[in-house]
Amino acid sequence: MKVEIIPVWKQVTPELAQELVAFWRDNQAIGNAAEAEQRAAQVVCIARDTQGALCGVGTAVVKIIPRLRQPTYYYRQFFAKPLRGQHHELPFFQRCKQVLAEYNAGLERPESLGILLEIENAKIAAAYKRAVEPGFDAVFIGYSPRGLQLRVSYFDDALLQVPARLRVQMPAARGIHPARKGTNPPIPGTATASGLITTENAP
Repeated sequence: MKVEIIPVWKQVTPELAQELVAFWRDNQAIGNAAEAEQRAAQVVCIARDTQGALCGVGTAVVKIIPRLRQPTYYYRQFFAKPLRGQHHELPFFQRCKQVLAEYNAGLERPESLGILLEIENAKIAAAYKRAVEPGFDAVFIGYSPRGLQLRVSYFDDALLQVPARLRVQMPAARGIHPARKGTNPPIPGTATASGLITTENAP
C-alpha cells in the first residue's frame, strides 16, 4: 500500500482538524471530541493513501519525566487498519522525527532534546529486546507507570538543558502511616500520579 507522508507541524488547518477528529472517532482511537480536538493541534505528520484518504497520524507534545528531567516530545503514532503491517511504521516515525528536529534546530532555545516513546504495541515491545535496537535509533530508559517500555530517540547534537525541578507530591495530612520495617520508602520526585513533571495528563 503506497502512502504519502505530509508534514503539518504547526500548520493544522480547521478543516484538517475536523478530518482528524472524524478519523480518530471512526477508527475507535479517540472517542472524546474535546480530546481529539486538542490532539489535532499536536499533529506532526499525516499519511494519505493513493485516494487521498487519511490513514496515519503522528502527534507530539513536550513532556518532562523525573528520570530525565529534560524536555522531550511524547510521541504517539496511529495507523488505520489497512495501513498496519505494511512496514510503514518506521519510515513514518523517521519522517516525523526529522520534522521535529528541523523545527527545534530553528529555535533560539530548543524546546526538546528528542522523542519519548511509550511502546504500547505488545508485538513491538516483544521484538525490542536490545537496549539500543539496530535501525531504530531509540534508547531504552526504563518502564512507564503503566509498565510499558520507555525509549528516547535523541536529536543529533542535542544539548542538555538545566535540569527541571522535581515536583514532590506532599502526603495528605490525615491517614499518614510511617513506613513499615523492611519496606522501601517512595523515591522523592516520583510520587505524582502521572509520573510527569508537567501539567499535562499522564500518557
